[in-house]
Amino acid sequence: MTQKLTILFDLDGTLADTAPDLMMAHNHVMKKFGYSSKNMDEIRNYVGKGAALMIGRSLWESARKELSKITDEKIKNEMIKEFIDYYGKNIVVKSKLINGVYNFLKWANSNEISMAVVTNKQEHLAVDFLKKIKIYDFFEYVAGRNTFDYCKPDPRHLTSTIEIMNGDIKKSLMIGDSENDADAAKAAGIPMILLENGYTEKKTEQIHHDHLIKDFIGLEKLIHNYLNV
Repeated sequence: MTQKLTILFDLDGTLADTAPDLMMAHNHVMKKFGYSSKNMDEIRNYVGKGAALMIGRSLWESARKELSKITDEKIKNEMIKEFIDYYGKNIVVKSKLINGVYNFLKWANSNEISMAVVTNKQEHLAVDFLKKIKIYDFFEYVAGRNTFDYCKPDPRHLTSTIEIMNGDIKKSLMIGDSENDADAAKAAGIPMILLENGYTEKKTEQIHHDHLIKDFIGLEKLIHNYLNV
């Protein structure tokens, strides 16, 4: 039986608002190694007046700026290890699903839509997160940053996942929140559904998309148009 549709989802900022837990891990590491931390208000001000979900990318920019000051490779590696260890143990403390996600996944599953997560998060962290936030069983496949020898914005991150799922690129969609998702989808020739106020410093109009959504509430109507194409 030929599947009707394959939907690929980004994770951070798309399926869930993971920024609070990422920031908590970031601040833990920075404090432990003697660097300055940031609170949520500071991060929001750092980004501007955008929605809370916009803090994600700026968080990582901040971390990279701090790390760039450190010349000792051993200390850098220790900090990265500490971050991964701490985050892994506190991966779903404050993180929450984006509005409408669970009901949408349930609907898509009932309509025999194949679904996968394509994320630049490490695969084991992505799988663990999806299990703990209780949506893992909706997905046929999880492709993380280290699943292949490439990741978004490389379109092969998407096309290889579709191939593994025995899907059809012409019957696939990408849902994401940033230019990494959009650029990969565009290069792969896959329609792109963009979430507003994502984990990016770019404005919506600067990011390629075929459809723009606020959250997952009511998304079924849009996806229904692709079911029998």
